[in-house]
Amino acid sequence: MIAHLQRTSNTSGLLTYLYGPGERGTHTSPRLVAGDGHGAPIELLAEPESLPYLAQALDAPVERLGVRAPERPVWVCSVRSDPRRSDPTDSQWAAVARRLVVATGIAPEGDPDACRWIALRNQPRQVHVVATLAREDGSLHNAYRDAYRLQTECHRLAVELGHLPTAPHPIPRAQETHVPARSITITAEPSGSVSAKGAGDDLSATLLKHAGFQQIEDWYGRRHRLPTTTPAADRAAIASHAAEMLRAARYGVDLDPSLDTTRISTAANPLGPYTAGAELLRLTDRIRSAGNGADLRQAVDHLLHPEHGALERLREALEAAGEQITDLDDEAYQLADRFDVAAEFVSSAQSELVGSGGELGRIGNAQRSGTEAWERSSALSGPRSAALATSPAAAKVTSVLGSGTADASVAVRPSQAPDPRTR
Repeated sequence: MIAHLQRTSNTSGLLTYLYGPGERGTHTSPRLVAGDGHGAPIELLAEPESLPYLAQALDAPVERLGVRAPERPVWVCSVRSDPRRSDPTDSQWAAVARRLVVATGIAPEGDPDACRWIALRNQPRQVHVVATLAREDGSLHNAYRDAYRLQTECHRLAVELGHLPTAPHPIPRAQETHVPARSITITAEPSGSVSAKGAGDDLSATLLKHAGFQQIEDWYGRRHRLPTTTPAADRAAIASHAAEMLRAARYGVDLDPSLDTTRISTAANPLGPYTAGAELLRLTDRIRSAGNGADLRQAVDHLLHPEHGALERLREALEAAGEQITDLDDEAYQLADRFDVAAEFVSSAQSELVGSGGELGRIGNAQRSGTEAWERSSALSGPRSAALATSPAAAKVTSVLGSGTADASVAVRPSQAPDPRTR
């Protein structure tokens, strides 16, 4: 069994989708198989015409939280079974759903304040568990490591149901006979031309000619050379292609490094064809060079954005790989499940980092506030100290009162003008 965990913000929209035809029209006969509404009549509300009321019943603890409610309070777990095994019954799927909510802590056994949840089916070999993360006592379920707990419990369930076949014994390969092959050298000559030497048999000669080399036979023997009219930009590509074909045919090839396109990289993309890795490398450099919390938050947002972030794209790519494996080969379902598990761990990482953007933006604020206050204090006291240092009156007061009793912050009053009435 494989579980796929997600978080969303709209309970009503989610239920409308699950009870609807689905994106590909694969949803059939949607029905409730288990759940706990803590007094709410979820069995009566689990009908297409009553879905808004069912959503309100599930959301009631969330609404009571007010501003403390999380942005994505809806917990969705989709579980599917081995397509090569018989489909569990509704009652069996209900038991599976209960075990999953217990294992994750969504609804521990005997807990009167557990989260509200339902389990529904709308297609074969699959069940969807929907819960809201607000508990009846006003606290929130801690979703940390939920994905790991789900996969662990799904593994136990698969073992109990007999859905885990024994691993096939590896078939030993026949011992390969190593046949030494002659070595071929492809070099760039000082004149600028490219030559290949050592291809004395017909197969290597054919491969070189297929790559674009011209064959020359004279008193020096058989050798191959690129036409002098070959553009300089194409020489490395042709030489590397020839080396690749020769190596595939089990020839040893000594290729001039200046002609090896796998070693040639540009500043725009230092990782060659791995453009996605190059972009993440640039993002890593940007994160490391962040000068404050705001810069760090902007950089990390490229990783954590819920729709366009790198983690979300990685999760979708792993899921797509698993689906494509199943489409291409029904027998490779175990390999597809491994990709699905990897996608679940990425989803767990996303759940763990939800809301971290605001915390990143506040990094360094307290320290900066203290530094700014100290700088302001220094800026205010600096001119005053300078004025006192250059004032003869201040010097006189200091000499009379002494350094032990005179305060450096005392301001010397200017002498007052004589009162006109005393004249």
